[in-house]
Amino acid sequence: MLYDNNIPVRYPKGAFAMGTVYSFTGASILASIIFSLLLFLSIDEDPVMQILFGGLAVIFELGKFFAWYEFGERRARRNYAGAVSAFAFYAVLAAISIGGSVGGINSATNQAQSHVNVQQSRVNNYNMQIAAIERQIELNNSAAEKYIEMERIATGVARIQRENDELREQQLKLAAERDSLPVVNQGSVIGLIDSLAQSLKIETETAQLSLVIFLSVLLDFFAAFFVGLIGEELRFRNQFRRVGPITIDTYTDNEIKQPELLTNQQQETVGDDDGQAEQQPEAPAEPEKPKSLYEQAIEALSTNQVNCTKRAVTKYLKTSSDEVDDIFSRFMEEGIVSKKPNNHYQWHGVSATAEA
Repeated sequence: MLYDNNIPVRYPKGAFAMGTVYSFTGASILASIIFSLLLFLSIDEDPVMQILFGGLAVIFELGKFFAWYEFGERRARRNYAGAVSAFAFYAVLAAISIGGSVGGINSATNQAQSHVNVQQSRVNNYNMQIAAIERQIELNNSAAEKYIEMERIATGVARIQRENDELREQQLKLAAERDSLPVVNQGSVIGLIDSLAQSLKIETETAQLSLVIFLSVLLDFFAAFFVGLIGEELRFRNQFRRVGPITIDTYTDNEIKQPELLTNQQQETVGDDDGQAEQQPEAPAEPEKPKSLYEQAIEALSTNQVNCTKRAVTKYLKTSSDEVDDIFSRFMEEGIVSKKPNNHYQWHGVSATAEA
């Protein structure tokens, strides 16, 4: 019963996991392409130039992610020089892509902010008219006080009061029109920008730029992560199919056969031409008697498998040093081995009579 020692740490991802990975990757790449298109299409109003710049944006985006995929492939093959060149190419395209995404997201947020600004300017216009009418009423009241001091109440003050009543009516009408304006539909992004600006105590433009850069970099890294994940999973699937390890789980799924007796394998009948003759089972061959340590040592030294040293013979025979000492003592008595002045042993070989 044989097993592969290299049992896989994990199995390939299922269809649901890979479908989710491909969906996230496609959505992130599509979003990155759209934001880059928002910037590149705003460079020129000519339709031909827009097509050219739009194609350039798509090429940059797709080339960037393919360069990141190639970086993972070369790093997996331990081609570090190629991996560095692929990463440098990806870094250049990523810088262009992040810049395009920053411009595209910034353009989209500026457009949303412009609607808010237009609505706010209309409200401010009504407020200015109401404030101007209020100042005119205050001036009329000052003039009425002077008429009272000159005792011309009947001619001056009555006229001023009529004018103030008209101004009050106009003021109320403007206030009603201002309050009837639709509420400014502030998007969640604009609200987030205002909240960041207030919490960090910075200007709205600075908070908007910081948020746009963060979202652009996050989108780029998000897409690059899933592209690298797809490449790693494809490499793992290919390796898993090529190696095809057998684990205990897969082995237990197979049919377990009952062990067969040796006599059942030897007692096979073979029919003759008429189908009547039978062959008697042959007697099993006697197993070969295992060699002793002494014989194994002679065979190893005669075939130059080991050097004529006690350490080499002990390692080869995988036995104790006492037994090897006995073997070398027997070699010395039989004249197979002699001892040099430097206490090293010299192998002389076994004569034919000794082998017999």
